[in-house]
Amino acid sequence: MEKSIVAGPVDGSEAIDLRRRRFFGTAAMTFVAAQIGLIGAAAAQSGTTKPAKLPAIKPGTNTSFASLKQIDAGLLNVGYAEAGPASGPVVLLLHGWPYDIHSYADVAPLLASQGYRVIVPHLRGYGTTRFLSGDTIRNGQQSALAVDIIALMDALKIEKAILAGYDWGARTADIVAALWPERCKALVSVSGYLIGSPEANKKPLPPKAELAWWYQFYFATDRGQVGYDQNRHDFAKLIWQLASPKWRFDDATFDRSAASFDNPDHVAIVIHNYRWRLGLAAGESKYDDLEKRLAAGPAITVPTITLEGDANGAPHPEPAAYRGKFTGKYTHRTLTGGIGHNLPQEAPRAFAEAVIEVGGY
Repeated sequence: MEKSIVAGPVDGSEAIDLRRRRFFGTAAMTFVAAQIGLIGAAAAQSGTTKPAKLPAIKPGTNTSFASLKQIDAGLLNVGYAEAGPASGPVVLLLHGWPYDIHSYADVAPLLASQGYRVIVPHLRGYGTTRFLSGDTIRNGQQSALAVDIIALMDALKIEKAILAGYDWGARTADIVAALWPERCKALVSVSGYLIGSPEANKKPLPPKAELAWWYQFYFATDRGQVGYDQNRHDFAKLIWQLASPKWRFDDATFDRSAASFDNPDHVAIVIHNYRWRLGLAAGESKYDDLEKRLAAGPAITVPTITLEGDANGAPHPEPAAYRGKFTGKYTHRTLTGGIGHNLPQEAPRAFAEAVIEVGGY
């Protein structure tokens, strides 16, 4: 889970050329397509700024993807779901911790029915995504995850896409939008501007705010690393309950995502991510230039919609705190009705509508 801190190329043999470059078979998909039809597909391409109005969908209507695809991209063999026409405008949907691609099980068919090509990857350390080499550092720092997305876009020959995410996924999308705006057509970011740095994180927060980060301090200890490894299922469920206190998810919903935490690199990536943020674990020198740029708090110039749930129990900034970081066309919406941290899974229609609307800015 995330907080906002307003706070070159990659070197070596693993360098990435940053300039190169079936899914849902449910009755709900058929219903959505029938309701929207060709009108929706045209709207996705039209450039209109009129907010999309999608049919109502009960969260949890879609519970699975077709078989995942796999592709070598940068340091990883990435597992990802894909929906929609191959020729459609591309949307990358990025998940957070401790969640996975099932956060978008309802969002993806809505967007696909509107003519979008939807890509939903497992981040490093989740699901079927694996490192290509056993010798690669299991690095969870923010720039590494963003470089993964650029590498995935290159591997899939995607020049430019709408990026949308929450939690780790929102931070990753923010970074791509800030550092590689030529690759980002538009942005949807839950909880806004989440780019930070270990240096900025040295500043103590008020006690109540520090309390909300209890797991970050737990992960800083050897006991916490072992505890998370041994109890990752129950640990993640507790985070879900705290972060979305009004979301009444069932065991089946949780278990579908929890299976992704059995990834052999999951614990190492999560622990490094939080220790790196506190300056307790080193990053890799090849990302130093990127981190220096991020530490300066770069503005995001691409069209952006930020979203927040009215019942988000995770640490998150107030929208006014990050408004100035978005210098392009911008809209913020706070969703009511008890929407928590996992906003795309709890409010899929609103999330999909934001993607469609920002794509027309």
